[in-house]
Amino acid sequence: MRPMRTVDSPGYARPLHPGAWWLWAIALGAAASRTTNPILCLLILAMAGFVVMARRSRAPWAYAYGAFLKLGLIIIAVRIVLQAVLSSQSQGIHVIVDLPQIPLPAWAAGLKLGGLITWEAVLIAFSQGLQLATIICCVGAANALASAQRLLRSVPGALYEVGVAAVVALTFAPQLVADAVRVRSAQRLRGYDGGRLGGMRRTAMPVLEGALGRSVELAAAMDSRGYGRTTEEAVGARRLTAGLVFGGVLGVAVGLYGLLDASVSGWLGLPMLGAGCLGAAAGLVVGGRRTRRTRYRPDPWALPEWLVVASGIGCAVAFFVVASRDPAAAVPPYPLDIPQVTVLALVGALLGALPAVLAPPPPDRRAASAVNAEPATAAGEEVAT
Repeated sequence: MRPMRTVDSPGYARPLHPGAWWLWAIALGAAASRTTNPILCLLILAMAGFVVMARRSRAPWAYAYGAFLKLGLIIIAVRIVLQAVLSSQSQGIHVIVDLPQIPLPAWAAGLKLGGLITWEAVLIAFSQGLQLATIICCVGAANALASAQRLLRSVPGALYEVGVAAVVALTFAPQLVADAVRVRSAQRLRGYDGGRLGGMRRTAMPVLEGALGRSVELAAAMDSRGYGRTTEEAVGARRLTAGLVFGGVLGVAVGLYGLLDASVSGWLGLPMLGAGCLGAAAGLVVGGRRTRRTRYRPDPWALPEWLVVASGIGCAVAFFVVASRDPAAAVPPYPLDIPQVTVLALVGALLGALPAVLAPPPPDRRAASAVNAEPATAAGEEVAT
């Protein structure tokens, strides 16, 4: 007889709390913001993709990570082109090509068109573009792993207006990918391959219309079911709630900026972030009293959620320590040299990949694997007989 598994067991098939996936992805993005080392950025991309492949469901929006990877490649290419063609800084001595330079007016003194293009400038642009692409792909990993509809159920009652806008924004990109797959399949069935550049408009219009329509329909369905229904509240209580929430969010923004930018004063980091979190939490508690909400089958927050969040925070802390103690490894000074990779950075990357094992498998993937395993088991029993 098999032992009974609970929600605390990583082997228990259930969807992980979407907030845990978003906190993990935000921590990975914070780690990527501290380094322009191409090897470290590729490590973060690799471990995010590994976790997505291991723990994504079979829903259509779960395949959005590939679209974010393509968007990252476009960002890198655009960054290199802008650096090579428009930048007025002549970095490096290894010249690739000397283009004819077009003179610009005085108001565009910081730009150029043409001129020398060096390997150093191209590699610096590649590193900076890869950093931005890695942060965007971390957001794509959260979109592929967490359902925006389930995340909305965990939004505090005081933020129901923001929650409606957020769910429309978060569901737009996954629905865009799902509609693109659906439209391409329909076009192939009608004998149109869609490989030519002229057919992009034929595919883009129904994709954009379908994705936006589904998001708006979701917001309308939420409103028709009474989402965000409020009770009467005094004017002073509303002003107190707005002041606490606004001040808390402002403090969190300033604190995050202080943590991500090493050149600012230290008191703008953790102290301001902690004060902002306390103010925002107080405002949400006070404002949540005017919104009565009930949840049917609320998502549990158990041991796997804590482990996933801890793995992301551990990865971010490791990269922050590398950036402060060994700046040459986090931000390589000379792009033509092989970048350094410290042991602590490797440990941080491994910590970020732990949710592939610690997070429970989605129920639909576990059910599909069980169905595929039954015929093989039956065949084995028949051969043994």
